[in-house]
Amino acid sequence: MEIRSRLPTVLGELRSNRPFLRLLGGRVVTNAGDSLYYVASMWLVFELTGSPLYTGVAGFLVRAPSAVGFLTGPLVDRWPLRHVLVATQLVNGVVVLVVPVAAWTGNLSVWVVLAVLPLVTFVNRFVYPAQNAALPRLVDEDGLARANSLLSAAYQGADMVFNAVSGVLVAIVGAVALFVVDAVTFAVAMLLFVGIRVPPSGDADGTGAGADEATAADGAGADDTAETDDTAETDDTAGTDDTAETDDGADGYLAELREGFAYVRGSLLVVLLVGVVVANFAVGAMLGVLPAFAATAGGPDAYGLLMAAYAGGTLVGTLVASRLDDYPLGRFATAGNVASGATLGFGLALGWFPATVALFFLSFVPVGAFNVLFFTMLQSAVADDLLGRVSSVVTSAATAAVPVGSAVGGVAAGLVGSRFVMYWWAGGTVVFGLYVASRPALRSLPPAPDLDASSLRLGVSGDDGESGSAAAVGADD
Repeated sequence: MEIRSRLPTVLGELRSNRPFLRLLGGRVVTNAGDSLYYVASMWLVFELTGSPLYTGVAGFLVRAPSAVGFLTGPLVDRWPLRHVLVATQLVNGVVVLVVPVAAWTGNLSVWVVLAVLPLVTFVNRFVYPAQNAALPRLVDEDGLARANSLLSAAYQGADMVFNAVSGVLVAIVGAVALFVVDAVTFAVAMLLFVGIRVPPSGDADGTGAGADEATAADGAGADDTAETDDTAETDDTAGTDDTAETDDGADGYLAELREGFAYVRGSLLVVLLVGVVVANFAVGAMLGVLPAFAATAGGPDAYGLLMAAYAGGTLVGTLVASRLDDYPLGRFATAGNVASGATLGFGLALGWFPATVALFFLSFVPVGAFNVLFFTMLQSAVADDLLGRVSSVVTSAATAAVPVGSAVGGVAAGLVGSRFVMYWWAGGTVVFGLYVASRPALRSLPPAPDLDASSLRLGVSGDDGESGSAAAVGADD
């Protein structure tokens, strides 16, 4: 009852939190552009080659940088977060223009598209950890779960709408034109991020410490902040007390990188990530062959509908995630993933495209909810000054299997057909749920907001006997 009575207050605080609203708006615009870019890129590769093998390669390239995203975590923790958010949008806006320029000059080929794909993803390896690291500094603890839900809803809401729109636009104006629109969205997001002032670590709620006034003044330009004497204390620097001690070039970077790995080594996160890797391998295979699967049902519009169902189901999951704050995470991970895989498998077995789209949508509802709860768990358990590098390490480990799955799925689709590969996603999700059920320490995980560093065994030395058994995921935990 206390949580429900706080809900109107929390929502009111978020609505009046201008830095958070800018972060939210930037996320909506950026993800809208990303949806246009992804659908256009994958379909353009299929259009240029007609081969699921090439779409599998494209899926590998667009996700491969995620596997090395842990390298960006220490940099995110050391650099001003606002600068990271702004610079990533500028770089991505320039990169996506390579494709239309190549088309206008008569030099467009599948190799140009394949070369551009990993660059945008690599740049995003900075922006998403930066957003995750900034959020606990902009929002107080009571509003963190709701803010996470709103950010995830913005992400998936933009995906749902613009995935469907992208498929229609590709059919009408062609894939190349969408790259120009994407460049515009990056420019708009950059302007929104310029207006964010992230407080130092430990000063949650961006309305404090003069952050709101700084945000209002940012219209005059970010360069003015460098001239004030107290910028180092109030701007969004790494936010740690030991920045000066560790900011010693490559040695400091490597030390922070090792610290991120050491912090999660031997923890229950490692045990949980084993199941996530299995599911993500299946997801990668599915996404890599989805253009070829959609081609059998119509064309780019069918592909857009499937991508919209994927994002829409995840969106619904993110919207209901905050209502699951009191539900044990271990139980939800088991039941939700088994239900998700079974639903998609049934939809594929029906062989009727409208039913496939509908059940595709439903199968991703538990996925969206789990994603929000997972990051709420991280933000609740990990210290602010470690969150950037830990988020990068965990995200890299979780997503490393996705590009491999895309490549393997593309090869397999060329041999046995795309529909067979689609079943991998259903099976992989069920396996993930059963894996959590088989591990007592995971099955008994409490609600995500109640988890802390000790309950997840974070920061425990790998030499410790307990953490050693946790790291050896084949052992009983």
